[in-house]
Amino acid sequence: MDRAEVDSRIRKIIEPFNKKGIAITEDTTFAGDLEFDSLTVMDFVAEIEDEFDIIISMNQQAEIEKYGQLVDAVHDLVSS
Repeated sequence: MDRAEVDSRIRKIIEPFNKKGIAITEDTTFAGDLEFDSLTVMDFVAEIEDEFDIIISMNQQAEIEKYGQLVDAVHDLVSS
């Protein structure tokens, strides 16, 4: 699966979580721009893990602040 497909699938997952309709870019931040709280992050990550059949570790989650970083991390996990 290429990065563009991962990006497309994550964009579909993020829609219901994007309450303010923010335009999602590579530099969109989850805490700042999207105002995700810890519960929202957990729900969002769970949906991504289910969609791609992967596990995103707590350490990885702590390092991911921007949308582009998330797409890269999921792409790496799916490709490995």
